[in-house]
Amino acid sequence: MPPSRLARLPLWLTRWLGYRPSPTPKKPNYIVWLWSFIGAFCGISLIQAVFGQAHYFIERGVPSIVASYGASAVLIYGAIEAPLAQPRALVGGHFIGALIGICITKLFHLLPTEERFSQLEWLAGSLSCASAIVLMQMTETTHPPAGATALLAAINSDIRDMGWYYLPVVLLTSTLALVVALLVNNIQRRYPVFWFQPAVPAAVVKPPPSEAKPQPQMKEESQPSTVSSTMDGSLIEKGTAAV
Repeated sequence: MPPSRLARLPLWLTRWLGYRPSPTPKKPNYIVWLWSFIGAFCGISLIQAVFGQAHYFIERGVPSIVASYGASAVLIYGAIEAPLAQPRALVGGHFIGALIGICITKLFHLLPTEERFSQLEWLAGSLSCASAIVLMQMTETTHPPAGATALLAAINSDIRDMGWYYLPVVLLTSTLALVVALLVNNIQRRYPVFWFQPAVPAAVVKPPPSEAKPQPQMKEESQPSTVSSTMDGSLIEKGTAAV
């Protein structure tokens, strides 16, 4: 397995980035439960404190939290070893979901009346969610809660009114959630397992057939001769001619 690039940095720093020089032992369940609770509580609280208390966001009508991040908390604080919980999936998935949701909603807003848009709101939400899933699969950033991020851009009036401002809000929310995950999950556990691509073990090189050692041939064993008696009492060996 090739060495991690984080191995070049000081260990006191790389620990909080998920690097370990040796495999970490499995933790007892109560340790996992404790830090899952602390991580989810701190992460959701920090996001709501930033967007719910800062006047900059209040004046722009930003909701205190995008609901889909409640589902993200289950992954990045509770199921931290899952591929769907890694930073690439968290940040990339939510951004793609928000981008697709806003783009499709903007296209539906080209309809002549708001009433007509309300009638087709279900279609905008369905297309947003389905398209986001496919794009996440293509970019290897699949993150299940991001499907709700795309859906909310079409069916939630508060988020829909934000328009393109929804994108930086989602990026900032993902960053806050990730920072809490790096701090809390690396106290007694390890997160992330990988940042961009999972580590691939080095392939075992097999020698070419020409260099393969010849197999020793088995010597043919002579069959034991059996002896039978004739009618006149003389002994004749089977498989040989009687004189």
